[in-house]
Amino acid sequence: MIDNPVIKALMAHRSIRRYTDVTPSDEVLETIVRAGQQAPFAYQLGSVLLSRKRERNPFNAPLFFTICVDAHRTELVLAQRGWKLASNDLHVLLFGMEDAVMLAQNMVVAAESLGLGTCYIGSAQYRSLAIAKECNLPERVFPIVGLAAGYPAEDPPVRPRYPLEFTLFEDRYPELDESSVKQAMQAMDEGYLAQDYYRRANVMIPLEEGRKESFTFDNYSWTEHVSRKLGQWSPSPDELLEQLAARGFNLSAGPGTK
Repeated sequence: MIDNPVIKALMAHRSIRRYTDVTPSDEVLETIVRAGQQAPFAYQLGSVLLSRKRERNPFNAPLFFTICVDAHRTELVLAQRGWKLASNDLHVLLFGMEDAVMLAQNMVVAAESLGLGTCYIGSAQYRSLAIAKECNLPERVFPIVGLAAGYPAEDPPVRPRYPLEFTLFEDRYPELDESSVKQAMQAMDEGYLAQDYYRRANVMIPLEEGRKESFTFDNYSWTEHVSRKLGQWSPSPDELLEQLAARGFNLSAGPGTK
């Protein structure tokens, strides 16, 4: 691979879950968010909530951001121009998610370039009503992802990724045979086992519906972990649809429909 400072920083990314007592300065904070704003966007539908309340933040991080899809702010801009939103909410939400996650990832890169560590928290969508109440969110603002940030108090190794040939497909999607799937799984699992990741974290998702446990920390690794998540959790979209509807997003009808 070509190597330069930007590539080196991207390839060195780790999730950080322990932070020092040092609080980033306002200049650092503003730099991170401004860099986030410079991400590519369709409609600039992302906005950022900030908590500096360590005692309430995940991992007692000094900074905790919640990145949102913000149609409310955009609709205020439209109103100033004499327009009313006509685009359906699925369109708004999908483009808003693009805007929000690109903003968030720019923030991660900026934070890490300034010596901070970060960790995404993926449960914001399921906590949207609690976040809305706590942060006084108007309708049409929907939390997408949380982001803890601060100066690292740990130095974990870089986590494995799928092999490039299992990710990059030129011109057309290949037929992934059993052998190629198993090779990709092996790369992920052996990487995590070599780091003793799940044993150190003491994390093994329990099996549901009477399934008998056959794994130990000697062979429980990433592909089994993610399989248990996607194979057991959230079989119905109802909870998310209810959260979205409560925040003013109706994915089955046009704008303004309750």
